[in-house]
Amino acid sequence: MPSSTAKNQRGLLAKAMHLLWRLVVTTVASCMRYRVTGLAAEAAFFAILSMPPLIFALTGAIGYVGETFTSAQVEDMRQAVITLSSRALTESAVDNIIVPTFDDVIEGGRFDVISIGFVLALWSGSRALNVFVDTITIMHGLGGQRGIIRTRALSFSLYVLGLITGMVAIPLIIAGPKLVGSWLPSQFDPLYKLYWPTIVVLCICFLTTLYHVSVPVRTAWRYNLPGAVFSLTTWIVGSFFLRWVLTTTAADSRSIFGPLAAPIAVLLWLYIVSIAVLIGAALNAACDAVFPQNSTSKARTELLKKLNQVLPSRITDRIGRTEPVAHDVPEDRGPRPTPDKPSVPD
Repeated sequence: MPSSTAKNQRGLLAKAMHLLWRLVVTTVASCMRYRVTGLAAEAAFFAILSMPPLIFALTGAIGYVGETFTSAQVEDMRQAVITLSSRALTESAVDNIIVPTFDDVIEGGRFDVISIGFVLALWSGSRALNVFVDTITIMHGLGGQRGIIRTRALSFSLYVLGLITGMVAIPLIIAGPKLVGSWLPSQFDPLYKLYWPTIVVLCICFLTTLYHVSVPVRTAWRYNLPGAVFSLTTWIVGSFFLRWVLTTTAADSRSIFGPLAAPIAVLLWLYIVSIAVLIGAALNAACDAVFPQNSTSKARTELLKKLNQVLPSRITDRIGRTEPVAHDVPEDRGPRPTPDKPSVPD
């Protein structure tokens, strides 16, 4: 009896290892086939491209709520903007562009700045989300199932949802639990232990929702949790690694590229975030391939039937267009007579 139990356990372990190996191989194959590294670079570029107009638009809106701040708070905000700008821009650019613009918008709201900034931010930010949505759709074998307009509208909606989630999560991450705990009354001290779990749950819910709505057919929300958890774990580990590399290599650096250090660091961090999201999507697609859902399997079968119906007719039409037309073929009139050779006199 014990021998049979041990044999069953070994069989279950071997089966689990086989399934795990299939998941790993399928995930790596999806990453290689769909150029995850290149698409992550594209998404990171458009994400960082959306930041300046977004910050510009938020700055233009300060004037509408400037009366609620004291002069000391406005001055602290001004110094913070100057300090952050000095890390990425030259001193002349800060003095001639950033400071006058801030002083101008703080006196009154600038609707033109807000509208232009938000339009540019929405376009470039949604373009980054469009990379994720398209890639996730193709990884599940459902490319072309959703139209261009629906994909673009979904990208806009996800970008707005990401902004709302970021407005809640990013300040909490930057402030830290100690600073947030000092703001709360003493009766909320038990919530101090729930600080980081709340941040993690918010990020996992957003990533799971991104994976869930990107698939053109209805799937179970919980089936996208493995990719979301893996993506968040990769994001955290990659962020710590990037921080260690930057603090180690940039310590006491006197490089001429100092003013570009902050944008390059942000771009590298966004690249890590993008590649983590895409690898998580590949993991979800691998789970769907190893443990297929009924909705995705049915959608792939229907899409394959449509392709089998459309492709032969297109191939036939193309062959018909390439065949020569009857009146274009020269008429065969037999061999041409050869001219008589002139006789040579003896």
